[in-house]
Amino acid sequence: MTSDRASVVGVGVDVISIERVAGSVERQPGILERLFTSEERTVIARGRSREAAHRSMAGRFAAKEAVMKALGVGLGEVDFADIEVIGGRGQAPSVVLHGRAKQRAELLGTAGISLSMSHDAGLAIAFAVASREST
Repeated sequence: MTSDRASVVGVGVDVISIERVAGSVERQPGILERLFTSEERTVIARGRSREAAHRSMAGRFAAKEAVMKALGVGLGEVDFADIEVIGGRGQAPSVVLHGRAKQRAELLGTAGISLSMSHDAGLAIAFAVASREST
């Protein structure tokens, strides 16, 4: 009897101040295009309030950094927009990789990335696990 199991390729975690992200965006509004895909920016803009948008941005930023760590790459090795965080507002978060992030995942044999995000007390945190199928 065989069973399909996943083996861990890498894990990553990141935590960031929501205020820090909000301040960066207010000082450099153009940073949004560099950090987030157009679909992510649409989801962020649908926030119920400015504070909700800031929480969404910070959570997605933390998720992107956690995914980079799970893929074993540092800042600059993949573009932030190459890691797209989908879901939110009642949907579980998931990741779609593009460009160099997708190439790195393929090189590692990554079958998928599991993602968990949260925010509280002015902080956003994300945890990512990259895995591959094993027999």
